[in-house]
Amino acid sequence: MVPSNISVRLSKICCTLSESEIEENPTSKSAPKSKDRMEDYNTAMKRMMRSPYEYHHDLGMNYTLITENLIVGSQPQKPEDLDHLKKEEGVAYILNLQQDKDVEYWGIDLQSIIRRCRELEIRHMRRPAVDFDPNSLRGALPKAVSSLEWAISEGKGKVYVHCTAGLGRAPAVAIAYLFWFSGMNLNTAYDMLTSKRPCGPNKRAIREATYDLAKNDPWKEPFENLSDHAFEDIADWERNLIQDRIRSLRGT
Repeated sequence: MVPSNISVRLSKICCTLSESEIEENPTSKSAPKSKDRMEDYNTAMKRMMRSPYEYHHDLGMNYTLITENLIVGSQPQKPEDLDHLKKEEGVAYILNLQQDKDVEYWGIDLQSIIRRCRELEIRHMRRPAVDFDPNSLRGALPKAVSSLEWAISEGKGKVYVHCTAGLGRAPAVAIAYLFWFSGMNLNTAYDMLTSKRPCGPNKRAIREATYDLAKNDPWKEPFENLSDHAFEDIADWERNLIQDRIRSLRGT
């Protein structure tokens, strides 16, 4: 399975890029807009990354704007990363998909991250899933998408979804949300996200979670017996059923 994360140090990129460092997008003398800053950030990030499918903790946090209110990225490493997300990107919610052992492995002081979120009035939410485990992802997707859908529906700012590096669990949650709530089929949602953020989330796990939510028949045929393309698209009534079930998970 493709690893689920990447990274780039914010202090080196978002705050100190000069015009000479961004040859593809020379800036004008006027202050750049948020979209321009994001493009500059991503250009510099790609230059620094050794591989788009590997996580390099030493490069720091990196992220990608997927829609106007949804960002997918790697783990914040220090409280100052939250200041950046709040000030530069208007983030009002953090959805963390890491297990405790993920955070501990990388030496992240999660409590300091959570405290800074409170100080900045950023809502910090956790929906842990086991990294590199499609079965865990399958089970975690409904509740994670429930938190994401609620946060987006509140409309108070962008939602930052992250796992360790933002290459597996986090993009899978974002794709499932786009599939279930934005009227896209799975392939369209998958291609849209991965064209913006090179990554390899587990598509089968999203199909399995869709099957779990859409089929209410106790005698339903096992997913393993279905075709390789089953539940890459769903009927309107299935999407409505999925949305009702997702919303019913709020607060769980």
